[in-house]
Amino acid sequence: MSQGIQVFAVVALAVVLSGCPGNAADEMLDTAQLEEVQDNLENASKIYRDIIERYPDSPEAKTAQSRLDAIAR
Repeated sequence: MSQGIQVFAVVALAVVLSGCPGNAADEMLDTAQLEEVQDNLENASKIYRDIIERYPDSPEAKTAQSRLDAIAR
């Protein structure tokens, strides 16, 4: 799968999950962590940044910032 298609798929998944009932921030965090484990750091970072932007006061945003910091090292 090309990088462009992967990015599109991840963003589409994040958009779909954000419209689902339940804890969207948690679901997005799960997706970002999966991307990170699969060494898709660019995609993971984008989702982490989305979490921080959409849910700035959430525990997931704190975790997302921590993971972004770790990726940047």
